[in-house]
Amino acid sequence: MQYKKSYFTIALAALLLIAFLGTSIISYLITHDSLRDQIAEESLPLTSDNIYSEIERDLLRSILISSLMAHDTFVRDWALAKEEKSEPIIRYLEEIQKRYETTTAFYVSERTRRYYHPNGILKTLSEDDAGDQWYFRVRNMNDPYEINLDFDTADRSRLNIFINYRVIDFNGNFIGTTGIGLSVTQVADLIESYQQRYNREIYFIDREGQVTVRGSHYEGPDRIQERSGMERIFPRILSNPSTSISYERANGKTVYVNSRLVPEMNWYLIVEQAQSDTDSRILGAMLANIVIALMITTLVLIIAWISFNRYRRRLEEMASTDKLTGAANRHVFEIIFEHDLPAARRNNTPVSLLSLDIDGFKPINDTWGHDCGDAILRSFTEIVRDHIRSSDTLCRWGGDEFLVLMNGVDMEETERRAEIIRTAIQDHPFRCGKETLNITISIGIVEHAAGESLAEMLKRADTALYTSKKQGRNQTSRA
Repeated sequence: MQYKKSYFTIALAALLLIAFLGTSIISYLITHDSLRDQIAEESLPLTSDNIYSEIERDLLRSILISSLMAHDTFVRDWALAKEEKSEPIIRYLEEIQKRYETTTAFYVSERTRRYYHPNGILKTLSEDDAGDQWYFRVRNMNDPYEINLDFDTADRSRLNIFINYRVIDFNGNFIGTTGIGLSVTQVADLIESYQQRYNREIYFIDREGQVTVRGSHYEGPDRIQERSGMERIFPRILSNPSTSISYERANGKTVYVNSRLVPEMNWYLIVEQAQSDTDSRILGAMLANIVIALMITTLVLIIAWISFNRYRRRLEEMASTDKLTGAANRHVFEIIFEHDLPAARRNNTPVSLLSLDIDGFKPINDTWGHDCGDAILRSFTEIVRDHIRSSDTLCRWGGDEFLVLMNGVDMEETERRAEIIRTAIQDHPFRCGKETLNITISIGIVEHAAGESLAEMLKRADTALYTSKKQGRNQTSRA
């Protein structure tokens, strides 16, 4: 199935590429006499999109690596073991840096505030040090990670793009921050490549108009406000996330400008092209762009295919579903919960949780054997799945305990659905060989409270489940 999905992805990408190339050629033939519109509305934005897409690709890959580090059992076990030895985590970070070719890799402990790096323990962070404020910001934020532009702790002269990922222990407690860094010089190399390829001037500016990253052929002052002809248009660039505009230099040349805000870096990507630079070579440049786009797309597909095979092995090890029942496992359930909860907050919709436990399951295993118990668990899962929505998440939390996460459902509706499930289980004849068993379940239901963690919500659900057990089983209770 995974291979079929990969083949489909490659085929779709090829079709998109063909469509893109065909559109580019037709667009050129139609707009040959409208060169100004083509440069201002198509060529420059396309260059900007390509650069932005490559930056986004590197950032998404970096976020995935940082997420794997933050959820790595080794990292959490080592931190919870009170960091008795620093050598294991240092070797781990060194391996991450080498394997994924990152500029840096790090782990900061909440318990000791030590900054671990492939080169060793670099420092102990302090709230009084302005250079350490990033950590305390990450510690207090709700999102699992942030993308931050900052100077490298190992080399204060090097500006990096950091993925700072919160590390949570098995009980939901914050125990540190880990992640990787990408050097801004990689962005400069990308700019240099595109400048040579498209013969356009490309650079980044901050929100004050200061030029931050440029190619080797950049000519002009360090602030765009001081650039000839741009003193009239720079307020429009700095006040809009995306702009296409033109200006005239002192020598009379018309220059077309495309600007785009890169929110992850809080910088503007500026792409410029003078009209006279393309008048005599527009056809040749277009054909060259098509060939280069074809080569880049092919290369990206090859790299994506290789990366897919490499990461697939790792993802298979993480096993997103329970092998016996096909329900989501704990790891996936926690990810879905952390993803759905912010969306529910934004939409002001409730999030409810059902905790389901099969009554007297251990005696069934002891009497009829584990094969019978496994068959009951599989049938139980199918029945529950038939009575919940496709948007709901069913998880086998452990043994015969299951969870159902429901979005947009209040307590009354949750209780109604829980009763439907309970009745369906009660009325279903479960087969164990030639014998038919009557199975019942107890259910506890809760609705997420503001500021409540998953662990706290589960504790309330367990309390409600215990109430159902205590009151005679085969019933639903709320907390």
